[in-house]
Order: sequence, then C-alpha cells, then structure tokens
Amino acid sequence: MEYFNFTKKERNGVYTLLTIILLLIILPLFFPLFIPEKKYDHKDLEASIAALKASERDSSNADENDDTKNYSSNTVVYASYSKKDLFYFDPNTLSAEGWKKLGVKDKTIQTIQKYLSKGGKFYKPEDISKIWGLHKEETDALIPYIKIEKVNNVKYYYENNSNDNAYTHYKKENNKLIDINTADTAAFIALPGIASKLANRIIEFRNKLGGFYSVEQIGETFGLRDSVFQLIKPRLIIGDTILTQININIATLDEMKMHPYIHYAIANAIVQYRTQHGNFTNVSDLKKIVLITNEAFIKMAPYLKIAG
Repeated sequence: MEYFNFTKKERNGVYTLLTIILLLIILPLFFPLFIPEKKYDHKDLEASIAALKASERDSSNADENDDTKNYSSNTVVYASYSKKDLFYFDPNTLSAEGWKKLGVKDKTIQTIQKYLSKGGKFYKPEDISKIWGLHKEETDALIPYIKIEKVNNVKYYYENNSNDNAYTHYKKENNKLIDINTADTAAFIALPGIASKLANRIIEFRNKLGGFYSVEQIGETFGLRDSVFQLIKPRLIIGDTILTQININIATLDEMKMHPYIHYAIANAIVQYRTQHGNFTNVSDLKKIVLITNEAFIKMAPYLKIAG
C-alpha cells in the first residue's frame, strides 16, 4: 500500500500542477475583458470594390464603342443605314471583301466563311439572323438586299409588301419529286425538316438495307419524326432499282445479322435450319422457322434469294 502514499512535498506539487492547469483553462475566458476587440473599417474595401466595378463598366463601354465602329460601313451606322451603301448579294457566294463593304466586322466574316467552308448554306434571307455576331439592326438592314439563287434546288427570294414595308415575305419554289434510292444528301436536305445529319442517316439506312422497296421505309429512319415524314412523303418516289439481296443458302450468320431486318436470333435460326434440313428450295421456306413471324418475313423477303 505504500505505493499509493505521497509525501507532503509530493502532494503540494500535485496541487500546484492542478492549479496551474485550471488557470490555463479558465484564463482565456477573461481575455475579452482586458483586450478590446479590434474594429475594422470597411470603407476602404467598399471603395476598392466600387472602383473595380467602375473600371469594368468603362472597359465594357469601350468594347461596345469599338464594336459599333466595326459595324459601320465607312461612316454609316446600321441603326441609320443609308440605302446607297447597300447592294444586292448572295450570302453563299459573297466574298470577305463584299461583307466588309456591307459593314460586317472581321470576326463575324470569319464565322460566316467558316460556316460555308464546312458545307453550311443559307437557304433563305432570314437565315443570316442565325449568324453569331450579327445584330438585329444589321440583319434588318441586309435581308431586303439578299438574293439567293438556288441551294439544293430550292429558290427563295425577298418581296416587299406594298401595304407595309415593315413586313417581309419569302416564297419557296420546289415541287421536285425525289427518288429515295438515288437521291444524295443534298436532295434530302432540300426537304423540309431534314438537316444534314438526318439526311446522312437516311442514306446510311438505305445502304444497310440494300435499297428501299417502299417509301414507307423512310419513316423507319432513326431520329425521323413521323410528323416530318408525313410532311415529306408526297415528295418521295421509287424509281427502277435493283435491291441488294442475300443468298440464304450460302450467307454466314455474321453476314445476315448485319441486315437491319435480320437480327442475330433470326440469322442463327436460319443457319441452324439450313444445317439440319439442307438448302432452302425457296425463300418462303423461312416461314417454317417458328422464330420468323409473318410480319418479319414480309419485311425481309425482298432482300433474300436462294440462287445467284
């Protein structure tokens, strides 16, 4: 038990140490009473922020002033454009120098030329309003002077309303029928609602099929809305076209499954049936395969054959 006994000197040392620890814990609580809280003056910070905002506004105004200068042709501003500074032009063929004469700034001219170089086209006068960098005042002034000859067999022209010059009218002349088995992307793009991406999808679908045998097949193109298909359908025809056919007696599983109307399961069933029963005597023998429904057979039959 002597290990738990302390001498008087040791007890005094413990008491002293505990007192010091207690003071170190309590003492910070009294600091605010003796050390006054420092007060900060925010006026200098607020003045600096105000000066920075003023500098930004000045810089913005300077940029706008520079743009206004660039938008002018010689000394004419588009807001008060003089007709003598304008001339008739085709935005698809106008040179950079021509755009400069019209007062279009260099950056916008570069945007237009880049758009045209990538295959972009202006199909009607109002299309120039989609060019980034052209202000409404500019497009309003330029549109009446735009004459687009022909883009993908579509012709647009501007006409003033005799009763009110504030209105503009556009007429579209294009009733040409399109052979869906021979038409290129340009012909499809000329149709309403068909952009270049969708035109490429139609042709890609046509190539995978081996040609179209019905106008209705166009409606199966991925991404083509039915409302758009119904709109363009009267303009679509099929000429004399020979479909690319698959010989089901010699074609491999991989060859058949590549066709949009023959997925892997059907292709595999055809190969298995051929292996067990020998070559097909006619295409209609495929109806004996349980997996092939009547609807599926009708769709794929025009693309199948049994002899070379």
